[in-house]
Amino acid sequence: MQTVKSGGLKMNLGTAAAIGYGILTLVGGIMGYIKAKSQASLISGLISGSLLIFAGTAQLMGQSWGLTLAAAISAVLVIVFILRLVKTRKFMPAGMLILASLASLGAIVYEISGQYQ
Repeated sequence: MQTVKSGGLKMNLGTAAAIGYGILTLVGGIMGYIKAKSQASLISGLISGSLLIFAGTAQLMGQSWGLTLAAAISAVLVIVFILRLVKTRKFMPAGMLILASLASLGAIVYEISGQYQ
């Protein structure tokens, strides 16, 4: 488990993944609205992105439940994007977001498993 200390805060891979993925989902929701006028993309992107950033920030501030929340959100998003990929049969954007969700979830689970050793 690698950590980077900055002003007393400890940033690790899982925290960075949660915050980074949160930013990606926020931007993705906004882009979905701009390109396809999809209010569902906008709302789900804003909610899930905000929750991921909140969870990562909570972990950064020492709240041990932060990564657990981020893992749960990422896991739900994997399922949502799999269902969307099956429905549309188009790799973009659902397939790419499955990969991003799995990468984020993997980093978060890696950090969670390291916390209990």
